[in-house]
Amino acid sequence: MKNGKNTQYFVVREKAIPQVLLKVVEAKSLIETEKVASVQEAVDAVGISRSSFYKYKDDIFQFHDNAQGTTLTLTFQMDDQPGVLSDVLKIIAEYRANILTIHQSIPINGIASLSLSVQVLQTTGDVSEMIEQMENKKGVHHVKILAKD
Repeated sequence: MKNGKNTQYFVVREKAIPQVLLKVVEAKSLIETEKVASVQEAVDAVGISRSSFYKYKDDIFQFHDNAQGTTLTLTFQMDDQPGVLSDVLKIIAEYRANILTIHQSIPINGIASLSLSVQVLQTTGDVSEMIEQMENKKGVHHVKILAKD
């Protein structure tokens, strides 16, 4: 939200995003890679209006491209079983992200709450895939991005 309030970020799967927003991302890519010389050429190429482009251009971006050099704070709930946290940390290592902080609560009813701050580096793989792998790991529940700095 703007107007002095904190901005909120959401992670949304591509299939849930309206086509006009996906076309804005495509137009931005054409401009950034200099495949077109102007905004008009970009919007013509993807089939949207200039007003749609300008309305949304600052509010949508490809997650991985803009995550580099930032810190993500992730929260999890996970089963209190040996190896679950280790599996999550291995995924982060495989994607070549840098773990800055780890905080785990004392487990209650067999479930531990965990927050991780992860620095996304230039060499880090696709962050969306990394998070998806964490979500799919046995014993991991409710992976959420709390903040992106």
